[in-house]
Amino acid sequence: MVKRKIGALEKVEADLPNLQHKIRRDPKSYVEDFRAQHYQYESHREIFMAAPTSATDTGIISLRDLIDFISHVADCYPDILKEFPQQLIDLLMQHHLVLEPELREKIVGSLVLLKKKDCLDSATLLHTLFPILITTPSKTLRALLFQKILSELRTSNARTTNHKLNRTMQTVLFNLVTSDRTSSKALWAIKLTRELWKRQIWTDAKTVEIMKEASLSENEKVTAGGVRFFLGGDREREEMVDEDSDGDVDVGRIRHQLGINKKTKKKARVAEKAMSMHKKKEKKKNQPHPLNFSALHLLHDPQGFADSLFTKHLKTSKINQHNREQKLLVLQLVSRLVGLHKLHIMSLYSWFQKYLVPKEENVTSFLASLAQATHDLVPPDILEPLVQKIANEFVSEASAGEIASAGLNAIREICVRQPLAMNETLLQDLVMYKKSKDKGVMMAAKGLLSLYRNVGADMLRKRDRGKEASMSLRAGDREQKRFGQQEIGGIEGIELLEKWKEEERRKKRAENGLDSDAESGEDDEEADWDAWNVEDDEDSDDSGGWINVESDAEIDFSDSEDEGKDRPSKKAKQDTEPKENGDSEESKISKLATTRILTPADLAKLAELRAQAAVDSALPKSRRGQVGDRHVDDGLTAEEIEGLAALSKGKLTREERIAHAREGKTDRAEHKSKEARRKERKEEQGKSTTNKEKARRKNFLMTLGKARSKNKRSLVETRAVLKAHHDRAKRGGKRGNIGH
Repeated sequence: MVKRKIGALEKVEADLPNLQHKIRRDPKSYVEDFRAQHYQYESHREIFMAAPTSATDTGIISLRDLIDFISHVADCYPDILKEFPQQLIDLLMQHHLVLEPELREKIVGSLVLLKKKDCLDSATLLHTLFPILITTPSKTLRALLFQKILSELRTSNARTTNHKLNRTMQTVLFNLVTSDRTSSKALWAIKLTRELWKRQIWTDAKTVEIMKEASLSENEKVTAGGVRFFLGGDREREEMVDEDSDGDVDVGRIRHQLGINKKTKKKARVAEKAMSMHKKKEKKKNQPHPLNFSALHLLHDPQGFADSLFTKHLKTSKINQHNREQKLLVLQLVSRLVGLHKLHIMSLYSWFQKYLVPKEENVTSFLASLAQATHDLVPPDILEPLVQKIANEFVSEASAGEIASAGLNAIREICVRQPLAMNETLLQDLVMYKKSKDKGVMMAAKGLLSLYRNVGADMLRKRDRGKEASMSLRAGDREQKRFGQQEIGGIEGIELLEKWKEEERRKKRAENGLDSDAESGEDDEEADWDAWNVEDDEDSDDSGGWINVESDAEIDFSDSEDEGKDRPSKKAKQDTEPKENGDSEESKISKLATTRILTPADLAKLAELRAQAAVDSALPKSRRGQVGDRHVDDGLTAEEIEGLAALSKGKLTREERIAHAREGKTDRAEHKSKEARRKERKEEQGKSTTNKEKARRKNFLMTLGKARSKNKRSLVETRAVLKAHHDRAKRGGKRGNIGH
């Protein structure tokens, strides 16, 4: 009886694709035909659920085709198929281990299709697919589920951020990471979170919290994944944005090609697609730029996170089970956290002691991490022994050049962040290496010298201080920075704008024939204010008028006449104080920032001056004395500690060496001739060369016949050719452009 039923069901009477198109056009007319196919689906499903492992190939194919058919028309009969999504979910979750691969993929695709037709919500779909993703042994199914989950999250957040779905999914991933610290299942949470972070779908603190818990896992692979996210996740996100911006469409080139090539439907479709992409990107450009904070800045408790990482993965003996690469990754993250947030982990610096020897493997990475973990709030007493040990172990006459340069570069990077870690005797000894014959050692020593000319010139010998530092010390303009002293906040580059305004003001006064003195700006500004308020002054109804009153600075406060004779007035004190303290804190604050409101034009000019200053700082001459001009968010690499040794040892590729050699040099494209620029412009537009240019580049053997024929011409033939050339030139060429 069962065999007879199976044989009857295997015969699909109707053409399912044809019936699908008919139902989509008129669902009510074909409801009975659909009920017949739905009855067959129910029968096939019951047979399969009764014995999943003994299902025939024909029955599986029929079930797969019926699932595909019903999924495409599910929105036409919502009442009949209200239980269909749950049936597919049960079938997949209960029997995904024994399902035939094609049937399994069809069920997954049908669930996604039902979600697009609003027969299934996103949360239910993700709660169905994700548990199978972390439990199935099938590699192909894992890849398919990961792609579908990622695609669903991207689609749900395409127009607006779906906060409810994001919080639900983030809670699932967070629980997966924290439920079992030793399991490797958390790798899927890391992969999914990192991909969504890279595509700027998840950019909140909850995402960072998931990766923070992953970094504290006891599984080596999970720990490495979490740490790599903090060290490279932001760079991946920036590269993704750059790739999207590089794919801009050249609309002019497309139109030019359509105008000169043969018009076909395929080319029209390609052009239409390119134009639509161009419109989408232009629309994105006009939208406000989102604030993308770094993952390291979104941490809720960076001090506790850094302490946990150091205690759990570095300080204990368990780290010995990890390989050296993972150990260095954790160390880089800890040092980045300490330097970026100015944290205090005092046991970290004593932990570095045993690794600061030249024979240690990857010693430059340890030196770079030590420099990253240094900031201006670290006590100099803790750093001074480390600097002394680096100098003793690395910098000596008997050391190789690359070792000495690495030691000097590491000391310089530490002192950039905490200049008080250096003592006067050691500094004078290290500066003597500026006369070394090794170029790397010489450059490293000069870098240390130029640093202390700016931050501690009094620690150098007089002959090493330089002209500017010596003059500043003599005038008393430079004060040694004390421990814990913080710089006064202000607008970055405001002094550039102030200098530019002063130069423009002097130029205007010189054009008008006035004296371009330094105080002209104040006179002009007072005149502007008077002119701005002159109508109010004239129309004032006050009868008494203005009364001249002495300013507070000119009033002499004294308790008695005798005391007033002996004690100088307050005005006299103010006249003498600036002379004694020329570099006071008040004089460091820009007058422009405290006396005027910056207009949009001022802000635009300030951005332009900042960009120009950044370009100038890249030039070799202006780079002198600007050591340590690195942004606080940028990490320090081992290659920067090695310096020129990385180039000589072949650690960089040929392209990287060329880029390093060209660094700081001006672009020679601006010195090209008009012809070269015209040629580049024509190539960008997709245009070809002229006939003259083609003839000039033609092979000599190809032109030999024409040259011989010219020599064999008679006088009559030569006259006819020249006359034709003359007539053609008179009428404007072959086409005869005269009169058009």
